[in-house]
Amino acid sequence: MTGKTRSPVLQVKGLSVSYLRDHEATQAVDDISFSIDQGQLLALVGESGSGKTTVAQSVIGLLPGNGRIDSGEILLNGVDISRWNWRRLQTVRGRRIGLVPQDPAASLNPVRTIGANLGEVLRIHTRVRGSELRRQVVELLARVGIDDPERRARQYPHELSGGMRQRVLIASAIALRPDLIIADEPTSALDVTVQKVILDLLDDLRREYGTAILFVTHDLAIAAERSTEVVVLRDGRVQEHASTAEVLSNPRTEYARTLLRDAPALAGRAAPLPPAADLAAIALRADSLVQTFALGRKRDEFRAVDDVSFAVPAGTTHALVGESGSGKTTSARIVVGFRRPTSGRVEIDGIDLASLRGEALRQARRTVQLVYQNPYGSLDPRRSVEEIVTEPLRNFGLGDRRSRLAKAGDLIERVALPASVLGRRPHELSGGQRQRVAIARALVLEPRVVVFDEAVSALDVTVQAQVLRLLEDLQRDLGLTYLFVSHDLSVVRHIAHTVSVMRRGRVVEEGPTESVFGTPVHEYTRTLIDAIPRPSERVS
Repeated sequence: MTGKTRSPVLQVKGLSVSYLRDHEATQAVDDISFSIDQGQLLALVGESGSGKTTVAQSVIGLLPGNGRIDSGEILLNGVDISRWNWRRLQTVRGRRIGLVPQDPAASLNPVRTIGANLGEVLRIHTRVRGSELRRQVVELLARVGIDDPERRARQYPHELSGGMRQRVLIASAIALRPDLIIADEPTSALDVTVQKVILDLLDDLRREYGTAILFVTHDLAIAAERSTEVVVLRDGRVQEHASTAEVLSNPRTEYARTLLRDAPALAGRAAPLPPAADLAAIALRADSLVQTFALGRKRDEFRAVDDVSFAVPAGTTHALVGESGSGKTTSARIVVGFRRPTSGRVEIDGIDLASLRGEALRQARRTVQLVYQNPYGSLDPRRSVEEIVTEPLRNFGLGDRRSRLAKAGDLIERVALPASVLGRRPHELSGGQRQRVAIARALVLEPRVVVFDEAVSALDVTVQAQVLRLLEDLQRDLGLTYLFVSHDLSVVRHIAHTVSVMRRGRVVEEGPTESVFGTPVHEYTRTLIDAIPRPSERVS
């Protein structure tokens, strides 16, 4: 392992991995094989539980304590490292294999500066110290496109944005110019424009250094745009393994065809107007919303929402899109009454919520409900699904226990869940099932307007597609009006009829979704749309 050869940088041969739980072995990966050459990006694609992260952890020797490699080989530049112990693997981590994990917030030491975090890999693997180490840290930060790297090196992780923190992790992964980089869902939590910057950076690295990249993702659109080969996993087994062009044009399995069909960026279809839509009736109106926050002790103000207005016809979906910090979530919280605006007004069916007080306001809030982003954090883990769905009815004193249970049962059926889930708790359900429960809870008070705050961004692509189809069915059947908050423009194009593009608290462009996407006027809108993954522009 003294240098690069013409043989593949990574070869995985017949890899099988299991986990020991309650003294029983559960197969997680079954007989998986692939290889990656210098300068190639191979995408390992699959939903949660498919085994893709287990494969990545096996390659770098970071399986959990209850995980074990049952059989197979992992060859790094021709040398089998699959049975190496921890100490021996430490000699290749960082030096030969770099890792870019999914969550930068959890991967950087919060009590150490960025420079100290990044310098750790150099201290472990080299003799560089002192001023030379600091110089190399600054160079690495500059290399990954971080502005003012000297100042950033002195800052702490919480002082950087998510995209900047992810660049720091990439800088750490490339510090010693490894032969292989494992990128495990490195962009799943990032805005579309930041995602593009990170992906472009990885492409630059493999061109410049010949780095091989194992890219782990559930997003087939990203894989389609960026990879040279694709391995599709399901339940620990390979479903497809071919060049990216071949998988896109001629998928062999129904599962791969489903992934392709369900990826919004690949489908590109516009949302049809529901039969129940009434364009003459405005169900939700936001008029000149302003929200300011005090900064420090100098009476300075930060204007998070700045003169935002939009109107949503009954039975249609309006989207607020923009990057983190654009003001879209603050606007949504004003709409549902969680925050009183500094100025401006919100009307539901012509009623100004800000003018109401006490019980009148409490009753009016029944007309607008919120579905949060994270189905893992928004459901009380101590309560059953029945208790979760019926809680709003109990809070408003509606019905008796029997009628509340009947209504919960009807809604659980309407969101396509079996009645048996009523007795379960959230930890017994999948992410998609939990989000369906959250939707049922939002509908139990029969609202006119439902606000979705990044409500599908944490879901696998097929589950996401199922939830989006469910929302379309509910809107058609119940005449619901949606406000859909998202940074994912592919999803927005799929579900929204009208859209407001937000930047730095202001609406910079608005109109019918197809018009905004087809002929964007504002430069910022064009930047967002240009960042959507496009398979036809795949990097070679």
